[in-house]
Amino acid sequence: MIDDVVIRELTPHGDARGFFVETWRKEWFPAGFEPLQANRADRAARSVTGLHFHLHQVDWWYFSRGRARFVLVDLREGSATKGEIMSTDVDASKEHVGIYVPRGVAHGFSALTDITLSYLVDRTYDPSDENGVAWDDPDLAIDWGVTDAIVTARDSSNPRLSELPPIVPSR
Repeated sequence: MIDDVVIRELTPHGDARGFFVETWRKEWFPAGFEPLQANRADRAARSVTGLHFHLHQVDWWYFSRGRARFVLVDLREGSATKGEIMSTDVDASKEHVGIYVPRGVAHGFSALTDITLSYLVDRTYDPSDENGVAWDDPDLAIDWGVTDAIVTARDSSNPRLSELPPIVPSR
């Protein structure tokens, strides 16, 4: 487990019509996470997104469709879990999970099937806070669970972990 990361099992309430699930509540977050923007990402099977990190932004993820593998890497200087890697598969047809990603923790996911990810952030989009680490960095040796990954030019050009300066996120 990585310090300050929260993985929360969400409880669906269903009947013959389908189900309802609460995907975010303010009191779930002791730091007072206050979302300012909501986003949705639909990805085709075999897509890999990341690894991204922010110095000023927190994310709250909810996979609502498909199977995905999410990966987190703690990059934060001074963190007791610096260098730790978490990787977990989520199947939205069987489980409802929210994932809180703190500042300075690199995050990414692979679409094991076609997926939908909805996420909240506590800052509006700021391109100067878009940072990354190479998704295929051999020093991280991440198993994304896909072959012939579909990756953007941006993610393909991210630096290796060894090329990053010390990561000190804002508070």
